[in-house]
Amino acid sequence: MLRQKVNQSQKTKLSQTLRSWLPILQANIEDLKESLDEFTKDNPFVSVKENISSRDSKNKSFYDSFHKNSISDTLEAMSIGKKSVYELLDEQILPPLFPTQKSQDIAAKIIQCLNNEGYFEYDEELLKDFSKEEVERTRKRFKFLEPVGVGAIDYKEAFEFALEGLELDDELYEFCLVLIRNFENIQEYTKEKLYKEALSIIKKFSIPPFIEYFDDSAQITPDIYIYKDANEIKVKINDEYYPEISLETDSMTHEFLNSYIKEAKNLVDALEMRKATLYKIGLMIVEHQYDFFLGKDIKPMRLQDLAEDLQRNASTISRAIANKYLACERGVIPLKNFFSTALDEEGETSNAAIKDYIQNLIKNENKKKPLSDEKLLALAQKEFQNIQIGRRTIAKYRQQLKIANSSERKKLYELS
Repeated sequence: MLRQKVNQSQKTKLSQTLRSWLPILQANIEDLKESLDEFTKDNPFVSVKENISSRDSKNKSFYDSFHKNSISDTLEAMSIGKKSVYELLDEQILPPLFPTQKSQDIAAKIIQCLNNEGYFEYDEELLKDFSKEEVERTRKRFKFLEPVGVGAIDYKEAFEFALEGLELDDELYEFCLVLIRNFENIQEYTKEKLYKEALSIIKKFSIPPFIEYFDDSAQITPDIYIYKDANEIKVKINDEYYPEISLETDSMTHEFLNSYIKEAKNLVDALEMRKATLYKIGLMIVEHQYDFFLGKDIKPMRLQDLAEDLQRNASTISRAIANKYLACERGVIPLKNFFSTALDEEGETSNAAIKDYIQNLIKNENKKKPLSDEKLLALAQKEFQNIQIGRRTIAKYRQQLKIANSSERKKLYELS
C-alpha cells in the first residue's frame, strides 16, 4: 500500500513537471523567459530573471573557461549566428547566371558593397582588382536575383529591375518606366489612361530590396554547440542564456506557500529536462552525422529513429528541434536540417546528396547544350544505382535549388 502511494506521488510529480516541460521544450531560447513567465504569472513568490551572463557578457562566461584553450576562438566565433539576406544571395551566385569563377568573384564583392537597404555602393578598395566595366556587367545580372531589386544603384533602378521580371505589353511597360524615372513628379501623369494600372503594378514591388529582411539582422542564439577539442567532437548546451528561477518568500514559512514552492521546483525540473533532452539530441546528431562535422554531406536521418533512441514520441522530438539551432565550425544550422529523407533501401543516400549532385552537374554543364531533366535523371541513376527516382523528382529538386530548366538556362548563357 505504501509503495502504491509512493508510485502515485512520483507519477503526480512527473505529470506536473511534464505539463511545464513540453511548452518549455518547444520554446526557442530567445522566447524561453516569456514561456516561463506564463507559468509564474499567478505565483507572487516566483520570479524569472534573465541570466546575468547572457545579459552582461553575451555568453562570454562559457568562453572564459576556455580562454587558454585552442578552441575558444572557434566557440566565440560561433556563439551568435546572424540570420541574413546575404546567405540567400550567396546561394544564387552560381552558373548559368555567373558562369565563370571571375564573374562569381565579382558578384561576391558586389554583395559586400550592398548597403542596409540592398542598394549597390561602389567601393574602390573592394573592387580594385576588376575594371568598372566588368563590375557593371556583372551587377546588371543581379536583376535576376532575389530579393527583387537587389544590387540596383537606387530605388528607381530597383523598380526597373523588378519591372523586367513581369510580362507586360509594350505600351504599359514603357509607361511604367516613365513613372519610375519621373517618380518625383508622378502627380503630373495622373490623367494618363494607364496611370492607375501602372501605379498599381509599381506598388506591388517591395522596394527597398531588403525591406522584408530588415528584421533578419536580429541575432540567432543557438541552443547547442558542437565543437572539436583534442580531436574529439563535443556537445555543449548554451545554458548560459537560460533564465534564472528564484523563490522569494521573505523567510515566510506558512503552509500555503508549499504549492508555490512546488510550482517553482517543477519549473526548475522542467528546465533541466529541456537541457537534458537537447543535450541528448546533440549527442545523437553527432553520432548519426559525424562525417558532416568533418566537412562531408548530411546523411539520411529520420525523426522516428532519433525518437526511438531517446525513448520519446516523435512528436516530442519534433517539438524539441522546432525553431532551434546548432552552432558548429560550419555555421549556425537549424536542427531540422539534419533530418533528410533516405532515398535508397540501405539508407545511405539522402535527398541532400542528390541535390548536391544535380547542382554540380549543372554547374559544369556544356553551356551550348544544357542538361535536360531527362539527362540529369539518367546521370543520377547511374551515379546512385540503388535509388528509385523519377524525372518529376529531378525537376522538383532543380526547382528547390532555384535552377531554371535547360531551355531557360540556355537563354541565360547566351545573355552572359
